[in-house]
Amino acid sequence: MLTRLRRLHRDITLVWADGGYTGTLVDWWRQKLALTFEIVKRTDDMTGFVVLPRRWVAERPFAWLMHSRRVARDYETLPATSETMIRWSMVTRMSRRLARPRAAARH
Repeated sequence: MLTRLRRLHRDITLVWADGGYTGTLVDWWRQKLALTFEIVKRTDDMTGFVVLPRRWVAERPFAWLMHSRRVARDYETLPATSETMIRWSMVTRMSRRLARPRAAARH
């Protein structure tokens, strides 16, 4: 996925990743794709729920998807159909965001 991201969007240079992505994989991405990685980790002294910096950016699209009835429950029997429903939900969500008037245009 990151190889395709790098090929299509050369201007993206920073990637935030979960603590599970540490190690040789990050080193390989850094060398081959010239991407800068910032690993978002919990510290050992944290207890309970703590909002981690930049984690919400990754979790927000999942919350958006849960607004779609077909995606909120797993009604589909085929993985391809499930993937199609997720894509359809995101296309609908993003087209609504892009179509709404901007604040500067309202004045």
